[in-house]
Amino acid sequence: MQRKYLFYFFFVSIALTFIGRLFYIQVLKEDYKLSALNNVVRVEKVYPGRGLIYDRNQKLLVGNQSAYDLMVIPAQVRINDTLGFCELLGINKEDYIERLSKAKRYSYLKPSIFMKQISKGDFALIQEQLHQFPGFYPQKRILRDYMTHSAANVLGFIGETNERYIKEHPEYELGDLIGKTGIEKSYEDILKGKVGVNYRLKDVHNRIMGPYQNGAYDTLPEPGLDLQSTIDIILQEYGEKLMQGKRGSIVAIEPATGEILALVTSPSYDPELLVGRRRSLNYTRLYRDSIDKPLYDRGLLAEYPPGSPFKVVNALIGLQEGTLKPSTSYTCHHGFHFGRLHVACHCGTNYPIALRTGISKSCNNYFCQTFKSIIEKYPTAQEGMDAWSAHVQSFNIGRFLNNDLPTGRRGFVPTADYYDRAFGYTGWKAVSTISLAIGQGEMLLTPIQMANMTAAIANRGYYYTPHIVKGIGGKPIDNPQYTEPKYTTIDSSHFPVVIDGMFDVFETGTARGSRLESITMCGKTGTAENPHGQDHSIFVAFAPKDDPKIAISIIVENGYWGSRWAAPIASLLIELYLNGEISRPEMEKRMLQGDLSEEYAKQLIEKYGESPTDSTQHEAQ
Repeated sequence: MQRKYLFYFFFVSIALTFIGRLFYIQVLKEDYKLSALNNVVRVEKVYPGRGLIYDRNQKLLVGNQSAYDLMVIPAQVRINDTLGFCELLGINKEDYIERLSKAKRYSYLKPSIFMKQISKGDFALIQEQLHQFPGFYPQKRILRDYMTHSAANVLGFIGETNERYIKEHPEYELGDLIGKTGIEKSYEDILKGKVGVNYRLKDVHNRIMGPYQNGAYDTLPEPGLDLQSTIDIILQEYGEKLMQGKRGSIVAIEPATGEILALVTSPSYDPELLVGRRRSLNYTRLYRDSIDKPLYDRGLLAEYPPGSPFKVVNALIGLQEGTLKPSTSYTCHHGFHFGRLHVACHCGTNYPIALRTGISKSCNNYFCQTFKSIIEKYPTAQEGMDAWSAHVQSFNIGRFLNNDLPTGRRGFVPTADYYDRAFGYTGWKAVSTISLAIGQGEMLLTPIQMANMTAAIANRGYYYTPHIVKGIGGKPIDNPQYTEPKYTTIDSSHFPVVIDGMFDVFETGTARGSRLESITMCGKTGTAENPHGQDHSIFVAFAPKDDPKIAISIIVENGYWGSRWAAPIASLLIELYLNGEISRPEMEKRMLQGDLSEEYAKQLIEKYGESPTDSTQHEAQ
């Protein structure tokens, strides 16, 4: 008898367990109910407003605008006037057939995108007649709205996710928009916000019947946080104007913070080109332009020999190593001579000059002697080279910046091991690498590294990691990577004489034609050798001398020499930033109207043996 009750108890327990579980799933756990109702509920995403982007002075640079995707449910399509519908959308019949066929392959009953990113203005015209075409309905999207025609490389653009990205970020779906370049990419997680969801009841024909359970499970979108960039948009726009007709870059940094004031790459493009329905077509055109490369950020990616501006770093290393004193003098006999080796110089001096004059006159012999003495201080050239290389790298040269910019290059600082492999033997000497003395040879820097190097000199031995965002959500950034100074290996006591020499560059030296009475500027001209045409015009500068507010590097490709293009452009930018106006209209006019297109066309003809137009077609193919 007890076994009988035990048997009943066992089955009753199992039944109660199943009943309890069913009650939990169907009544208490609403997630399962939603899953079960998936076939009669349409889940609609509600996209949030993306965070706004401002410049350092709170001027709005990037806002949002409404746009629409035209959705289609093939099973509901009833169109009597196909040509009229195509005319309304601005497509041809073949395009219509292809789009509808693609939607049918996806699903007859489920919605898919028929036309993407229709602007609010264009959709207003479409919406008036859309009721005549069953099976089509709009889905609201948020697109970017640019308040400037500049800074495309800084701000970046948004585009659709791909399958590879979704695998790595499962919170996204096909069709979602993400930051692809610039600030949009670096700060995607901050800007994107949180997507809302609406649940809508649908019938067997996929027609919306109303909200599911009166919207009890709907969620509101959460907009992304606003960003305040470090960019001064007035300076950025002016820099882009000055670089029209030229290839190269401008990087301006605030030495006291590492904040990037301007990041100009030329040629560039209008960011509005990558918004809306024509985005894909415009992107393809920009991408295929292998001549001007408007999508290539020269300020972050291009690597150049630094030329004469690097002489000041060699001077600082010599002072730190004790192989050079401010009073050390050398006489230049039209260059550096060592046996058959000759490094030409055009400084114009034939008398003993000390360090300060060596900088202002940019004497090649002076810095070849300086570099040679550094390397030869050590028992072997290998030891000397590695000591020199360590000093150079302390200026964050030859390393990635590890900042909030989504792209960049490390540049290149050679070491003893590199030359052992390059020469194939270990018996090389200081003179074997003498080109490094004047910023030539194997040495490569990006423009942003040159600007950071200049900021470190302006600060007398330290720098802050260059960065592009100043504040997030109304609060200043609080990241030690950007707020803590990084120190070079050079003692602060060695900087004054070098800075005096850079001051003399404007006063009596190679950039005296760009001098401005009202601002004490320090700079260094450079001419970087270029095997593919005319040399590059290079200039670095900071101002004011004793309380630096801006450090800048400029490279004008094939610009002949530093004082011809780069120095005047730097001087104008510094004047605008510090004084708020330009007092030298003739210089400004000459820089604005300056055009090197003929020089670039000449290089194309030499390279391809054809006209620039033909060459562009050749590259596109």
